[in-house]
Amino acid sequence: MSGRRSRQSSGSTTSRISDDQIISLVSRLQQLLPEIRTRRSGKVSASKVLQETCNYIKNLNREVDDLSDRLSQLLETIEADSAEAAIIRSLITG
Repeated sequence: MSGRRSRQSSGSTTSRISDDQIISLVSRLQQLLPEIRTRRSGKVSASKVLQETCNYIKNLNREVDDLSDRLSQLLETIEADSAEAAIIRSLITG
């Protein structure tokens, strides 16, 4: 694994990430992922953590899109100048 990371562009000074840093980052990601955090088995491969992270982010994006659509639909059903409409607009525009 370190062989792939140790390559540097000729003449450029690039910072490299150590194996310990990668292990630490993967461990932190693992703690954030509900799918992996709830499993009883102790060790999960870095590859699996990265796959689950990508899946989790995709699902979160879908949920955000869905909630945004639902808020837009709700906004269409209430008066434009109401306090509720202002709250919904602020949620949609973030």
